[in-house]
Amino acid sequence: MAEASVPRGEEGPEEEGETVETTSPNDKKKRKKKDKKGGARGAESSALPKSVIDESQILTTRKLQEIITNLSIQEQPRGHEFWDTQPVPKFDETVTDAGPIEQDKEHVRSEPFTLPDKFYWDNVDLTDDAQLTELYKLLNENYVEDDDNMFRFDYSCEFLRWALQPPGWLPQWHCGVRVEGNKKLVGFISAIPATVRIRDHTQVLVEINFLCVHKRLRSKRVAPVLIKEITRRVNFEGIFQAVYTAGILLPKPVAVCRYWHRSINPKKLVEVQFSSLHRRMTLQRMLRLYRLPDETKTPGLRLMEPRDVPAVHRLFGQYMSRFDLVPVFQTEEEISHWFFPRSDIVYTYVVEDPATKELTDFVSFYNLPSSVVNHPVHKTLKACYSFYNISTKTPFKELLYDALVLSKKCGADVFNALDIMDNEPVFEELKFGIGDGNLHYYLYNWKCPEIEAKKIGLVLQ
Repeated sequence: MAEASVPRGEEGPEEEGETVETTSPNDKKKRKKKDKKGGARGAESSALPKSVIDESQILTTRKLQEIITNLSIQEQPRGHEFWDTQPVPKFDETVTDAGPIEQDKEHVRSEPFTLPDKFYWDNVDLTDDAQLTELYKLLNENYVEDDDNMFRFDYSCEFLRWALQPPGWLPQWHCGVRVEGNKKLVGFISAIPATVRIRDHTQVLVEINFLCVHKRLRSKRVAPVLIKEITRRVNFEGIFQAVYTAGILLPKPVAVCRYWHRSINPKKLVEVQFSSLHRRMTLQRMLRLYRLPDETKTPGLRLMEPRDVPAVHRLFGQYMSRFDLVPVFQTEEEISHWFFPRSDIVYTYVVEDPATKELTDFVSFYNLPSSVVNHPVHKTLKACYSFYNISTKTPFKELLYDALVLSKKCGADVFNALDIMDNEPVFEELKFGIGDGNLHYYLYNWKCPEIEAKKIGLVLQ
């Protein structure tokens, strides 16, 4: 197991031929770039997505997206010595049925795998502020940065607690590697418990995330040992399947998705070289193009409250039945953990019908900033990521547009969303730009036919 019509109040682009290119550090995972203009994030690096809106383009953005996605699927992979030994589908394998690749093990190794000399295993105790700060520092300095070393993901300590301590979490699944002597934390991988429906089958598994090795140790092949060790620890608890995402192409994705990006603070994005101006686009035109109102327009839209948990649980279960890879939240405790608003971490807004007081929709997003490296003015680039958006009465486009307004009120500079669920059809009308890095979804020890992006209903942080 290893390791994102014209809106109300706007009239669309003000001039034909206006072009904006966006270079973002905020794709959740990315592939390795093939040249200086490309962008990608693997298990330990971030993406540099670009979006270009240009009247001279012969292909529509949507058609371009299809071509790029197909290129990713057809890309000839390099050798994967480690993954060739794992229970995952092979690149040249045509999967037509679903089920486990290996049967559950009756006997699981009780001893940890051997690390290189001078290193030792240690659980990272996230209830200890000092150890949590160590993990924050490791990830901040080594986990995700763009290829030009301009941006680095900045997971806050409280964000890490939210992402890594859902109901049922286990301390041994926060697996660290330390150096003998100074006890410095130099490696980490995590698993959290989850129940996921894969088409018609519901599977208890884990979500794998935050695989990170200190930059100076990557030649020591620590990452494969981390993966094998977290697999052993999960197997020891009687779980033999996992889900994970990565920008790099590994054997073999069950789905290929893509990030899109909507500028919220264009001036700052240009100043930090996240965005650039092209052709007849000026900064003033860009500001007009991406201007958002100060207030939302959906009647009854308000911040989620504790009393809303049962209704949010019901809405989520009903709406997500339309998709083929989705989390199954079996308790209200899970709903409360993932959706109840936490300042600067996750925000959920519900739509309450003014007449009936019934909850009909909700929209959610989480905050994941990046540090801006060596900039004289700006130190942080704040990005909000679309989480889960449930629409039963309010038109989906209007709901997502209000999410943009709400992210602006939270101080976001850019709003990111994957082309999953019902997101993609409204992107162009809401002035999102397509990113240039794919996000691949993988299942460990489970094979099934490929799932379209629009049928994916699972978001990993």
